Formats: sequence, structure tokens, C-alpha cells
Amino acid sequence: MAKPNYAFEKRQRELAKKRKKEDKQASRKSSPGSDQGGYAQDNQAPDAAPAPGAPAPAAGEEPAA
Repeated sequence: MAKPNYAFEKRQRELAKKRKKEDKQASRKSSPGSDQGGYAQDNQAPDAAPAPGAPAPAAGEEPAA
């Protein structure tokens, strides 16, 4: 009886995982709204807007986290 070639099986699993990852990235690029960097309509992170009622930061000042 032949010995199992574990290295070949591992390589096949790695190639399948890589192929699946590339397919997923390609589908994300081709989906609508994907040119916005992962955010829906505005190109800002959801937490970039200040909270309602919070004072706006002065020019050259970092917003409080």
C-alpha cells in the first residue's frame, strides 16, 4: 500500500485557500459601492463625525477620542 503524501495534500489545501481568498477579493472589487474604500456612500469612517452636541475642534486641534 502506498504512503499518503501529506505534503501534497497540504499544498493543495493552501492553493485552494489562496484561490478562495483571491476570488473573494475579486468579488468585493466588482460589487457595487466597492470603490468607496469599504464604506457605503461617504468616504469617511463611521466614527469620523463628532457626536451631536459636541463642540467642533478648533483649527489645527485633534478631536478628543
